[in-house]
Amino acid sequence: MAVPKRKLSKARRDKRRSNVWKLEAPSFVKCPHCGELTLPHRVCKSCGYYKGKAVIRKEA
Repeated sequence: MAVPKRKLSKARRDKRRSNVWKLEAPSFVKCPHCGELTLPHRVCKSCGYYKGKAVIRKEA
């Protein structure tokens, strides 16, 4: 069985346990055209608009 050769310092142990490495949930913004929640700086998947302009043609 593997056993640590030396005692880990409190700083090293606490660094590992800190929340620095944990991932965050992505933030969402409302599309100004249709009101659907989308990722920021991306074309809206439901209406195809970006910055008030139709980028992708969507069939109704």
